Amino acid sequence: MNYLEVLGRGLLSIIVLFLITKIMGRKQIGQLNLFDYIIGITIGSLAAEMTLNQDVKFFEGVFSIIIYGVSSIFISFLTMKSILARRFFTGSPFFLIQNGEILMKGLKRAKMDVNDLLQEARNNGYFDLSEVEYALMEANGRISFLLKSKYNPATPSDMKLKVPFKGLTSSLLIDGNIMEENIKMIGHDKKWFLKRLENEGYHDIEHLLLVLCDTNEKLTIYSKNEQEIKHTSLE
Repeated sequence: MNYLEVLGRGLLSIIVLFLITKIMGRKQIGQLNLFDYIIGITIGSLAAEMTLNQDVKFFEGVFSIIIYGVSSIFISFLTMKSILARRFFTGSPFFLIQNGEILMKGLKRAKMDVNDLLQEARNNGYFDLSEVEYALMEANGRISFLLKSKYNPATPSDMKLKVPFKGLTSSLLIDGNIMEENIKMIGHDKKWFLKRLENEGYHDIEHLLLVLCDTNEKLTIYSKNEQEIKHTSLE
């Protein structure tokens, strides 16, 4: 076996897979429907085959991967335009629990038994099934639970409380590297950021692991330490 050829094929196949994945879009494993899952396995098998099997012409293997990638993109486009296609390729959600009652028909359709349902409920933090109003099997195989109204935790809206706005926290520094784009997004510049750090006694950013800034411009600073990570919160 020519190891240099295998190395070259492997690196090129990784590049091809990366580009195809970027085009196909990002999905987590738990979000894949059956069709996406099959396409992913097939593309991975083709990449391994064209890397190790020297009898397979490399560009023919690349062409095969492209065919599957384009097929996935076409099906994704089709499911966005057609409800019938979406139901056929990705499936549709169905009830396992409805109005507090366990549906045996739903369990059979999901190929589950009561023990499986109880386990899924516990995994989602629901240890008493009598508190659940609805359980829905999603198209990607995950189960969504909705508690009965009397078991839902009270919210500030329920209690008619006013709460301050809390927006996204910005990362201004990560592992000693200043995130200048993030600083610009909050209406400041690098000079302002360094001045804020200096005022709090931080003169060497290489010793900082992470700096966060909330909507009130409150900085939370994590400094590097061989033994531990030091945390400081500054108004």
